[in-house]
Amino acid sequence: MKHLTNVNLSLRITLIVLMVTGVWRPNFEGFKKRLYNIYTFFSTMIIVGVYIIIQVVDLILVWGNVPLMTATIFLLFTNIALGTKILNAIRKKEIIRTMLQESNDELSNERREVGKGIVRRYDIETTKQLSLYIVLSYTTVFGFATSAEKNQLPLRAWYPYDTSKTPAYHFTYAHQIIAISFGAAINICLDTLITSLISQCRCRLRLISLSLRMLCDNLDMSNKGLMTNASSKIINQRLRNCILRHQAVLAQIKLLQSCFTVPIFIQFSVSMIIICVTAYQLAFETTHLVRIVSMVTYLVVMMLQVFLYCYQGNELVNESEGVSSAAYECPWYACSVPIRRSLLMVMIRTRRAARLTAAGITELSLSTFMSLIKASYTFFTVLQQVGET
Repeated sequence: MKHLTNVNLSLRITLIVLMVTGVWRPNFEGFKKRLYNIYTFFSTMIIVGVYIIIQVVDLILVWGNVPLMTATIFLLFTNIALGTKILNAIRKKEIIRTMLQESNDELSNERREVGKGIVRRYDIETTKQLSLYIVLSYTTVFGFATSAEKNQLPLRAWYPYDTSKTPAYHFTYAHQIIAISFGAAINICLDTLITSLISQCRCRLRLISLSLRMLCDNLDMSNKGLMTNASSKIINQRLRNCILRHQAVLAQIKLLQSCFTVPIFIQFSVSMIIICVTAYQLAFETTHLVRIVSMVTYLVVMMLQVFLYCYQGNELVNESEGVSSAAYECPWYACSVPIRRSLLMVMIRTRRAARLTAAGITELSLSTFMSLIKASYTFFTVLQQVGET
């Protein structure tokens, strides 16, 4: 299917999984479109919707009991963030599809061997990140699935029936495992979709930097060491192409900001709480080894989730700033005065780095990641003090 093809392996995997789970509708029309929309509704309700409802009720019932509240909150907030990302992906599907197509067209049309190497390097990076995310997430899911005591469910939740009796117990147990398994898959894929789109913007900026460095390659020079008139015309055309490509990347970064800024902010906010309450739960878990391992990997997954956003945002700034340096690294001294002026204008305008923020409040950067971890630790110590009183 054309809408699932992409030069980036992590995006191909992501789009296929999202399509199968009902989040990414193919270009269906008429009856097929309506049928898929119905499938999307029921799939989302079974995986996320039902879980949010029963955990909210459970949270109300145990309100005031800090250990039980944290046992419910750590997964409830994950599902709330996931639900937000699912709704956002469905609502902004056409914009996301346009961004995917634009980036894929440019990266797949790269013909230079050095450029192809850059595209492969970014593809390998996002694929490795996806693989790590999958391994850690499903280690956690496996731990949750196998750590329940006899006649106990893997995770806290309220049900309007007795879950300790057969067949209700087995049915509920199966629902919990299926829900967290598919929920983990969707969560991984939606995060990967966003971070891979940022990575592709980074890749495009790196290719623009390469084009600027190679601006005067394979062109004739006069006896005075300056570019000939014919060469100057070619340089002008190459420079114009670089400027247009750079403007296209900046436009896509703005689209990324408008599309995902709110879900990213919600993810950051709930991650701070989740890291805190998961650490609190871990402090009380001292005997069940499988449960301890699953809680540790869950804690690592929550930190990795935020780190990937912050890392990609941080590297986007670096690549954006690198465009200005690349313009200076070309042999501008051999160019005509008008081209030098154009290059100077490019350097001045590209000095202002492209940045992504979470709801315009905090920048996606490694310093933000460290601040979030510090805030989580602060809340953890406060929660410990409250639990001891």
